[in-house]
Amino acid sequence: MTYLAVPIQTQTYDQAVKAMEQAISRGAELLELRLDNMTEPSVELVRRLVTAARRLNRPIIATCRPMWEGGNFAGSEKERKLLLEEAVKVGADYIDVELAGLNDLDCEKLNAKLIISSHDFKSMPADLLNLLDEINLYQPAAAKIAYTARRITDSFAGLDILHTEASAGRVALVLAMGPAGIITRLLAKKLGGFLTFAALEESAETAAGQITIEEMKRLYRWDAINSETKVYGVIGCPVGHSMSPAIHNAAFDETGYNGLYLPFLVGASREEFYRFIDEIRRRNWLDIKGLSITIPHKLNALNYIEDHNGRLEELAHKIGAVNTLLFEEDGQISGFNTDYAGALETITQATGMQVSDMKGLNASIIGAGGVARALAAGLTDAGAEVTIYNRTIEKAKTLAEEFGCKWYSINDLKNISSRLVINCSSIGMHPQEEATPIPKEYLRQEMVVFDTVYNPMETMLLRDAREVGAKTIDGVSMFVNQAAIQFEMFTGAQPPVKRMAEVVRAALSKI
Repeated sequence: MTYLAVPIQTQTYDQAVKAMEQAISRGAELLELRLDNMTEPSVELVRRLVTAARRLNRPIIATCRPMWEGGNFAGSEKERKLLLEEAVKVGADYIDVELAGLNDLDCEKLNAKLIISSHDFKSMPADLLNLLDEINLYQPAAAKIAYTARRITDSFAGLDILHTEASAGRVALVLAMGPAGIITRLLAKKLGGFLTFAALEESAETAAGQITIEEMKRLYRWDAINSETKVYGVIGCPVGHSMSPAIHNAAFDETGYNGLYLPFLVGASREEFYRFIDEIRRRNWLDIKGLSITIPHKLNALNYIEDHNGRLEELAHKIGAVNTLLFEEDGQISGFNTDYAGALETITQATGMQVSDMKGLNASIIGAGGVARALAAGLTDAGAEVTIYNRTIEKAKTLAEEFGCKWYSINDLKNISSRLVINCSSIGMHPQEEATPIPKEYLRQEMVVFDTVYNPMETMLLRDAREVGAKTIDGVSMFVNQAAIQFEMFTGAQPPVKRMAEVVRAALSKI
């Protein structure tokens, strides 16, 4: 069993009891009592704390981390040993002691299950395997290594240890701290780690990158994870703001699919992207089957496919961007772009048209960035007559010439006459909600106005269009549809589109 453990790091007994009860109510499977955080730690206080914890019927780790190992205990080693001895005496299941302090604590006489730990709060130790071997010489109940991941590829050394130790029947706990190391926390259960830590709430984390227990249970489906779980995720930089984990994990939950969707924080360079993909392809046991790609890696993903003789969707090549990777059973990697498909699906749903009906459709696109490229490629491929408007006329011209479109400056919007008008720029996006790419007086009732911005859900452009009687399409629909297409690619199952839309709209309503 891999425990979902919650550290209790309060200053007083009453605070600790309240925190423990909250942790249990939220699904904690193990409690770690951080004795070093107590204002005045004493033998009597430890006795009361452990006794109270035992009444909650969960395994208990007693930890009294010294300042020299990143903790808060400023007393002597003799005083620290007395506290740990008392914790064992009154029923703590485990005590966490530092490798560097084993001799001073004389742990053989503590008569408890030892978690022997080592922490590096600056970087990753040069040789984790030697460190692990050194810890295992003492035959602990569990070996614990926590280190700081400066980049996501630093996490693979920790994942390797979890995999090999579980395969050998040993128990290990390896955590890469920091945003780049979150995947070691989320994959611990799949790989058979001893436990993973989750904070009681956002303000109560005991290490960088620690996720709350609510996120672990609800967002990342902790209870559904097992060794057979298939892994998916989104690659981006930054990636913490992405709603993709929420939408895909909710879809897995709704359909009963045994999947887990993670955020992968991959540095912005091409080299970092290539190295990350190479690392996961070497590790079939991670069961990473598919990835979503977001800014700034869509071009890197396309280049990787081409450089590694992968399979590339023709229109993705034409767009010049890949937002979906699939890892095939034959070892091949395939790249697709679901942005254009999601947009076309959104348009057809809203208008009742079929893609075949778009032949000859007069459409205008505002913007000349990545989303505009996807829309221009998809619409022209369907036979629409497209005009590009952009603030920088040279960018509009370059994009238009590539796809056989007309182009104008955004200052020429007074002449816009298209039936379908699509904003692919960032104008009107949070926090500039009062901006619009098209003045209201240029909008007409016969238009279909589509804004790909989804935060806010109703932009000023959409409000203005609705007021003049035009049909409107919001950006949430496109985001959901492109994700739904990815879900079907990932799983082969019909996507629960209604549930996916509910998740996105609920998340956006809280922003």
